[in-house]
Amino acid sequence: MLPFWTKLRRALTAFAGARGGNVALTFAMATLPIIGGVGAAVDFSRANSIKTALQAALDSTALMLSKEAATATASQLQTDATNYFKAVFNRADAPNPTITASYTASGGSTIVVNGSVSMATKFLGVLGYNSLTINSSSTTTWGSTRLRVALVLDNTGSMAQDNKLTALKSATKGLLTQLQSAATNNGDVYVSIIPFSKDVNVGSSYYNANWIDWTDWNSNNGTQQTSCSGGGGYGWNGGWGGSNNSGSNCTQTWVPNNHNTWNGCITDRGNSSTPSTQNYDQNVLAPQTGVTASLYPAEQYSNCPLAMMGLSYNWASMNSLVDQMYPNGNTNQPIGLVWGWLSLVGGGPLTAPAQDPNYTYQNVIVLMSDGLNTQNRWSSNQSAVDKRMYDSTNGGAGTCANIKAAGVTIYTVQVNTGGDPLSTLLQNCASTSDKFWMVTSSSGLGTVFNTIGTSLTQLRVAK
Repeated sequence: MLPFWTKLRRALTAFAGARGGNVALTFAMATLPIIGGVGAAVDFSRANSIKTALQAALDSTALMLSKEAATATASQLQTDATNYFKAVFNRADAPNPTITASYTASGGSTIVVNGSVSMATKFLGVLGYNSLTINSSSTTTWGSTRLRVALVLDNTGSMAQDNKLTALKSATKGLLTQLQSAATNNGDVYVSIIPFSKDVNVGSSYYNANWIDWTDWNSNNGTQQTSCSGGGGYGWNGGWGGSNNSGSNCTQTWVPNNHNTWNGCITDRGNSSTPSTQNYDQNVLAPQTGVTASLYPAEQYSNCPLAMMGLSYNWASMNSLVDQMYPNGNTNQPIGLVWGWLSLVGGGPLTAPAQDPNYTYQNVIVLMSDGLNTQNRWSSNQSAVDKRMYDSTNGGAGTCANIKAAGVTIYTVQVNTGGDPLSTLLQNCASTSDKFWMVTSSSGLGTVFNTIGTSLTQLRVAK
């Protein structure tokens, strides 16, 4: 190139002193930048085409690596990254690409794939640029969202009909399998299970807990004992000192049963005869010492459901609990719903694990019921029970509105095999219209729960 530049320099020097043919020479020189610009545009166009192909190949490589990143070694990840990339990047004008891949699992799983290629220029070489280096990168992130799911499941007596409980068990276990598969590490997905009827069961071992209200239980569970004192004499039955002795003084005393005989059932929070003005049955406010209505009232409900399970990732125990569910009692969807909410935030015997600030959390309640509300602590009137959950006469106020305002997503499912009306209550309680389902056969539960599981899995995997 040196002789070329020497000759060009001499020509330019001579041109500077020349006075003839100025117009032609000026025009010729003016075309040089134009020609150079066109040549540069050609090279840059080629470079842009290569960059587009490079980016597409890196994106494809990152997605492929995401399937194995959690279990592959760094060396294997690098080898696979190179192989995946070469399989999709076919540019003869950009040989010998350099690829690096890295994986991190902090705050979710992230794959970063960087690529670099060199392209030989065709026109820019006259300006000293014999090649252009093209760099790009692709990042795939998944699992940055953690799930906490409360399964609120109707275990009332009507679930014994039309194979509904058997279908519910199968559908629930299928959903648990989907949620377990979505978890890369323990704690990525937590699930609670809240069987309900008129009451819920927190477990009888908590009979000494200070958050339980024993007022009604003590009044309804015990024995009437008679004690007598005073003079003797023969009673009407001829016995000495009997309760009917004319000379004795007898009193009757109600003696509550020992609390360790409690079966674990809890009914709606509030006053004995009516809900409280603070609406404790519709929220998750912590119990307060000295405020009876804020405590969780014990009840010896004869149709007490199976004891609930708080947030857990013990999948075997959850499946075992589902297998043990049995149908009994009347329907009180509001109490199941509020205890599903309590399981997500903590309350009573339930503890919500601390949240890691490196993750985004999705809190979800799946409420499934096969019928209409029939009874709560205070009433056997459907409308009265419904209003505690969703009061259509008061702008939809109630448990559902409170849960949604707290940022919890509600899915609702009505299993209607008996020709009941569509439950507008469950429909209105769902977070959005596409999160409510009504099925008219028990077998439909499996399909619906699978759809919900797919939706929840996408929440977990996608960023």
